[in-house]
Amino acid sequence: MAMNYRAATSQEESEIMGTGSGKGKSILFGEHFVVYGLPALAAGIASETTASVTRKEEPGWSLEDNRPEMPGYKNKKAEEQRVSVEKILDFCDVDLTKSGIHIELGGNLVCASGIGASAASCVAIARALNDEFELGMDDSRINAAAYQGEMGYHGTPSGIDNTASTFGGLVWFTRDLDGGAPDFEILKLKEPVHLVIASTGITASTKNVVGDVRKKKDENPEWFKTVADEYLHLVKHARAALVDLDL
Repeated sequence: MAMNYRAATSQEESEIMGTGSGKGKSILFGEHFVVYGLPALAAGIASETTASVTRKEEPGWSLEDNRPEMPGYKNKKAEEQRVSVEKILDFCDVDLTKSGIHIELGGNLVCASGIGASAASCVAIARALNDEFELGMDDSRINAAAYQGEMGYHGTPSGIDNTASTFGGLVWFTRDLDGGAPDFEILKLKEPVHLVIASTGITASTKNVVGDVRKKKDENPEWFKTVADEYLHLVKHARAALVDLDL
């Protein structure tokens, strides 16, 4: 049978799939201290991950990951990614028992350790689901959905990655160690700041690295307190300098 194909218009595309995006991030100060309730400074970066959600007849979900990557990153993170998507779907209360969805990831954010690749994908997927199923989630709810997704990658994340990915800009972030909502502030700079990020190409597990630091802290609490006190002094000066564009 002969089939006739034509390109869909942008209006038609918007009717057949939901789309969303999430920014990458770089933690400028407090990569580990943020875990222990000390303030951290993170920057949302221009590079982003995009997601599209298309409905299909078969139940369940499938995923096509077209993001650029450092060699081996996506393969190493595959199981964590599966858990992450399940957690986002649960949070968004999307029922896929009768019909399913296909998720496609793309964008120009390279999958590499340290630049918020997992958080950006979580935010992008949450926004695509919100768009496709008309869930009515604002950025705060998108951020909460992405946090659930981040649990698949990091166990108990601080929340700073998904917050920077959701809101962009410069984020002053403090975790609530009692389990409550984090305290964060989006700082406005007078002009954009350029950031050079170098990657070692090594894919690392955030969960394992955080565990290593915790072990050293537990073994030598006085050492950690000394370093933390010095850091707290440093990060406050860093905030003031960045706001003043005193690079």
